[in-house]
Amino acid sequence: MDEEASQSADGIAQHAVHSVFRERIVEHLFIGGVLQLLWQRGITDVEVLRSEFDAGGYDLVMSYGETVRHIQLKVSVAGGKRTSVTASLNLMRKSSGCILWIVVTPKLDFESFLWFGKPPGQPLPDIREMKVAIHTKANASGVKLMRPNQRSIPRSAFVRVGALGEVVDRLFGVV
Repeated sequence: MDEEASQSADGIAQHAVHSVFRERIVEHLFIGGVLQLLWQRGITDVEVLRSEFDAGGYDLVMSYGETVRHIQLKVSVAGGKRTSVTASLNLMRKSSGCILWIVVTPKLDFESFLWFGKPPGQPLPDIREMKVAIHTKANASGVKLMRPNQRSIPRSAFVRVGALGEVVDRLFGVV
């Protein structure tokens, strides 16, 4: 294997082995980027809350003015094979629930964003009729069980958003 192919394989392995760490880094970069953009727009009265346990189906709560966004973050590496993400039905209970799928480069730079949601104040689109998600790992009997409260949302259901500024506009309206 040549050096470039070896580095590429090592990079893929790094993302697979350290996916939770990668997701935390991307979450922090996302929060920082959003807050920086809002600061540049003169907005400083924003709140950010992190979910310790995502029983509600979200990772972050961000609020500005009357808008409170419950955000489920998903992360994948550019060129990856992921064709869907899972989401909890509980996210539909939030007044402005949304899912943001962040696509990053192998070096964790933002490449693009995929948006699934509605304008501020509107609930998440109905996902109840989408495919029921299945556990990625099998149980002791080798069976991958259904996850009845989770749905698999295909990439095709998302809208591609090119820049972080457009994500901010979708989160809070044009500010």
